[in-house]
Amino acid sequence: MDNKATNQMASLDHIIRLLPLLFIIIITIISSLHVLPASATSSDKLKTATTIRKVNRKGPYVGLVTVIETEEDAFLASVEFRPDSTHPFIDLSGRRFRIGKIHGKKVMYVRCGRGMVNAAAATQQMIDVFKVKGIIHFGIAGNINNSMFIGDVSIPNQITNAGLWDWLNPEKAEGGEEEAYFLDIGNYNVPQRDGNNNMLGSFRYGYEQLYSVTGQTNSPQNVYWINTTKEWLHLAADLEKIELLQCVNASLCLAEKPKLVVGLKAATANIFVDNAVYRDFLYDTFEVSSSDMESSAVAMTCVSNGYPVIVIRGLSDLAGAQRGTNDIRKFGSLAAANTAKAVLEFIKKLPSNYNFTSYV
Repeated sequence: MDNKATNQMASLDHIIRLLPLLFIIIITIISSLHVLPASATSSDKLKTATTIRKVNRKGPYVGLVTVIETEEDAFLASVEFRPDSTHPFIDLSGRRFRIGKIHGKKVMYVRCGRGMVNAAAATQQMIDVFKVKGIIHFGIAGNINNSMFIGDVSIPNQITNAGLWDWLNPEKAEGGEEEAYFLDIGNYNVPQRDGNNNMLGSFRYGYEQLYSVTGQTNSPQNVYWINTTKEWLHLAADLEKIELLQCVNASLCLAEKPKLVVGLKAATANIFVDNAVYRDFLYDTFEVSSSDMESSAVAMTCVSNGYPVIVIRGLSDLAGAQRGTNDIRKFGSLAAANTAKAVLEFIKKLPSNYNFTSYV
């Protein structure tokens, strides 16, 4: 075989070896051609950004954040909410932000979803994206206080995160902060025995780390309690006189006439409390009257950003103190309706032209 033939054979062999690589390159190019939605997505984002600018020109708005469909249904069923005729809503990150008016006041409403992460994310997004001047957070909650009843509405002045724990080593001394809340699991052994030892030991409730626009940069403050806005609490004081619903329907009514109370304490954690013993522990230790899964996250996000916030929660169940099945399925809609009524009345009391900076 001459040199020319040998070179041709070598070239052919080289091409054959490159075929798999060429195939991969061709497939990659073809695949990239199908990423057409990228331009469409960019177009959608531009359209959304344009709509947001138009909506914000009409602001500022009072921000409303609720949690689940039961609460949303009660709120939207109100004839007081008037959707904006031009831009009734904007969809962002899977959530629908509704724009409208209540009692002539501009409002923006969103349902955040269960849990503290959802609550904080939706609240921060509302603050960052839209021109709002404060947040009203509302929903239903478990009743922790024996002087309160299902159907009552609580507007707390302080909220704690009762789900932030240091689970302690049972073989080591507790130590730690002077002001601390502890749960010793051994105290709840059944039957009780000498020493009340339990391998689960105990846990200490931890501080929240509050970063704030009013604090030093990158130096969070350790706090147990998040305070809601005092000026808004003062406005809410008159709501204690409002008439609340007592019946779900003609055949299902509460034994007690519901009331609204301003100035109690609340606990939040990513836990649905339906346990009488833990309910009593929360009340005895923290003196809280309600338990939910979002309020402290919304309040902390607002305080961190320097925005006024108020929390309005209707009591839907006894958090485990009942006999048998939890009452939330029976009275959840009633509690949500009473909460919505309180929200509407509070919005009515808000001055139309107040400057939110005076409330921070």
